[in-house]
Amino acid sequence: MRVFLKIDNYFNYGWVKLNAALLYECIDATLIKMIHELLLALSGYPGSIFTWNKRTGLQVSQDIPFLHPSEASVLNRLCKLGSDYIRFTEFIEQHTGHVHQQEHHSNPPSQAGLNGIYLRAFCTGLDTMLQPYRQALLDLEQEFLGDPHLTISHVNYMLDQFQLLFPSVMVVVETIKSQKIHGCQILETVYKHSCGGLPPVRMALEKILAVCHGVMYKQLAAWMLHGLLLDQSEEFYIKQGPSAGGAAANQEEEEEDLGIGGLSGKQLRELQDLRLIEEENMLAPSLQQFSLRVEMLPSYIPIRVAEKILFVGESVQMFENHNHSPSRAGSILKHQEDLFAAELHRLKQQPLFSLVDFENLIDGIRSTVAEHLWTLMVEESDLLGQLKIIKDFYLLGRGELYQVFIDHAQHMLKTPPTAVTEHDVNVAFQQAAHKVLLDDDNLLPLLHLTIDYQGKEGKDPTGTREGATPPQDSSPREVPPTGWAALGLAYKVQWPLHILFTPAVLEKYNVIFRYLLSVRRVQSQLQHCWALQMQRKHLKSNQTDAVKSRLRNHMAFLVDNLQYYLQVDVLESQFSQLLQQINSTRDFESIRLAHDHFLSNLLAQSFILLKPGFDSELRYWDII
Repeated sequence: MRVFLKIDNYFNYGWVKLNAALLYECIDATLIKMIHELLLALSGYPGSIFTWNKRTGLQVSQDIPFLHPSEASVLNRLCKLGSDYIRFTEFIEQHTGHVHQQEHHSNPPSQAGLNGIYLRAFCTGLDTMLQPYRQALLDLEQEFLGDPHLTISHVNYMLDQFQLLFPSVMVVVETIKSQKIHGCQILETVYKHSCGGLPPVRMALEKILAVCHGVMYKQLAAWMLHGLLLDQSEEFYIKQGPSAGGAAANQEEEEEDLGIGGLSGKQLRELQDLRLIEEENMLAPSLQQFSLRVEMLPSYIPIRVAEKILFVGESVQMFENHNHSPSRAGSILKHQEDLFAAELHRLKQQPLFSLVDFENLIDGIRSTVAEHLWTLMVEESDLLGQLKIIKDFYLLGRGELYQVFIDHAQHMLKTPPTAVTEHDVNVAFQQAAHKVLLDDDNLLPLLHLTIDYQGKEGKDPTGTREGATPPQDSSPREVPPTGWAALGLAYKVQWPLHILFTPAVLEKYNVIFRYLLSVRRVQSQLQHCWALQMQRKHLKSNQTDAVKSRLRNHMAFLVDNLQYYLQVDVLESQFSQLLQQINSTRDFESIRLAHDHFLSNLLAQSFILLKPGFDSELRYWDII
């Protein structure tokens, strides 16, 4: 009996032992299969054990009975990496198409509002950032093929370096998606998130930023070296057209009195931003107007550097489009395009953006362009002679010419202008020029008096230029009370001086011209009154004549002193300072800034901006 019991116990024990071995073998096979499926899921290919949900992401199945809660926690922690990786690949696929799209996360090709070359560059950098993660998964697969008994903890250990990296980069991706970050704004977004204290995150975002900078350097090379704005999606911080401005940003500065004849900051900014008016008359159709798109400018690139970039590109484009005599003008970059292109390529290859190196290169290109423009305008195009012409005709430097013209045109400009007034006025101007022996036959054809009257189609006496933008103000204008109020002066500026004397600048000169001419007319009328009074002085006078004489004396005293102040203290003084500044530099930008200040000071110190300073009296004399 005991023998049978021993045999029976032996067989029962052996059966349990055999079942346990089979069970452990099945569990090991299941674990190996699960680990391989885990690696596939982390690579973006979910299955039955690790499932994908668009809302919750990648998760381990709850139907596996032998998983300990701690193991499930480790697996779900790894699943977060897989979820981020799948979302990264979705984002890359949507905007580049470089990654094969999976059925479990198929999406439309792109989201509305998200496009452009900077976004594609960001996706390229993001894909490069994911390469170490993919390599880590391949290494893990090889390790498990060599040693099937490795555990899930080993997977967690090998991928632990990505547990901080992926969530931080996902914040950048979600920011771009939710706020529809576009163009160079992507540079700003990546830069801000790369300034954190986690080295792996900082290094990864810096690599992505370097790829995005490659696009910027290509646009810079096209713009600064060839004058080409390659920006179909409006992503660059240079744009075609006038600047939108930011009135609300500097409200206090704009309203502050600068102490220049009552000139406020806002008025000075408007006067110095002379390129905001559309260039209609003297420019060829191919010369476009460009400005900064400040909202696209990354914060680590100062505005002063962006303005230099804008100046260089505008100058190169002007030269490329208007260089009618290459043998005379030569290359605006002095044939250093290859050198500057190599320097830009060198900066592009740097892993980190260096503002010092970047600004030094921009300064070098700008200095080359500015010096060449100075030589071309001052030495070859006789800028000083052109300024003398501007002073003689717009600023009434040839006083004897305008005195004779006033006498000739007084009768035809006392009444509202008609269609023939402009022709008659120009005939009178030619007669006055011959009378004062103005014998420059090449100069007079460049000058043309204009009359802006109601019903006139355009201000350009030569007709509407093909490709020019029509005037935006189509509302009916008031009929000028006299021809003097509608009088203007047009001057055909020769290339390349048109980049300094733009239509906007000439319009400011026209404002001063009409004002100075009005003062001269008032002075002439007062002198005529004095002559009439002298003719009647032998006659018996009454109290009314004495009052008129005193009134004329007071008005003559005021106008004579005003005329002296304008011609000597303002015009001559400011013009001498302008010439001194031009002769003391070899930089075109310095010349343009000095000229802008010269024009602004003329408008401010001549009381033109102070409306009550001249309206009432001059309007009275306009009627006479």
